[in-house]
Amino acid sequence: MWKIKKGYDSVSKSFRLPEELANKIDNLALKNNLSINQLVIQCLNYAINNLDDTNNNEK
Repeated sequence: MWKIKKGYDSVSKSFRLPEELANKIDNLALKNNLSINQLVIQCLNYAINNLDDTNNNEK
């Protein structure tokens, strides 16, 4: 049977965001013709790929 793929495996997660941040994400997604999900994925990937982990060993 043929099945349409989304392009990646995914899981569902729930997050609570400050209202102001949620509004900014909504507006940015709308301005760039992206779903909120697509925008959040891009933001998270960017943050993880550009993380300064030089202080990760500190307790």
